[in-house]
Amino acid sequence: MVSCENSLKRSKSYIFGFDKLVEGGFPDGSSILVNGSPGAGKTIFSLQYLVNGAINDNEKGIYFTFEEKKEALFLQAKQFGWDLEDLEKEGRLKIISIGINLVDKYSVSDMAEIIHDFDAKRVVVDSITTLSFLVDNTLDYSSFNIRANCLLFKLIDRFKKISGLNLLLISQKDAPSTNFAEFICDGLLEFSSESLGGNYSRNLSIKKMRNTKNDSDLHPIEICDEGIKIHTFF
Repeated sequence: MVSCENSLKRSKSYIFGFDKLVEGGFPDGSSILVNGSPGAGKTIFSLQYLVNGAINDNEKGIYFTFEEKKEALFLQAKQFGWDLEDLEKEGRLKIISIGINLVDKYSVSDMAEIIHDFDAKRVVVDSITTLSFLVDNTLDYSSFNIRANCLLFKLIDRFKKISGLNLLLISQKDAPSTNFAEFICDGLLEFSSESLGGNYSRNLSIKKMRNTKNDSDLHPIEICDEGIKIHTFF
């Protein structure tokens, strides 16, 4: 069992069961890798973190997505009662969908400028797996990996210079940049799912969290009408 006593300022997720696993929330200024298999709950968890921050703490959030169209995220969020369009109109949230044809128009510096101008405190990048679209894929595997890792390092380093920003980086399991991201990020959340007789069993383990006595056990995930719930054993 972990203690919730910690002098660090923390960013609460307000996700059922999660914050008590990380002493009350993410340490401010953290970069967190949200890694796992498709359908395990990574996107829902990350959206919920942004929405809860906007509603409960009046903290502005940005969701950069290279994989989903904006309208698709709006529809997904409505399943859980989250109106992303209203939050955008209120100036508490931005959803920025960057298609492959727009990648060249959004450099790391451009994204950092958007974050700064919006005064965002919570940012999600979905996903670093799509870093492959930002480098020359005609390179050999070794050179490609080096270029992708350099870009990832530049992104995290640049974003961490923005005071008080908490960054979630979504990654598909076993993607080329995942091992490097695990090394340089402050925290690592592992989402997993497996099919059991037509149903899915989903779990979360917290592999590491900077300046935190995190609970690293495997915890069942429930996806319900309100979003994700993390079931704990204490």
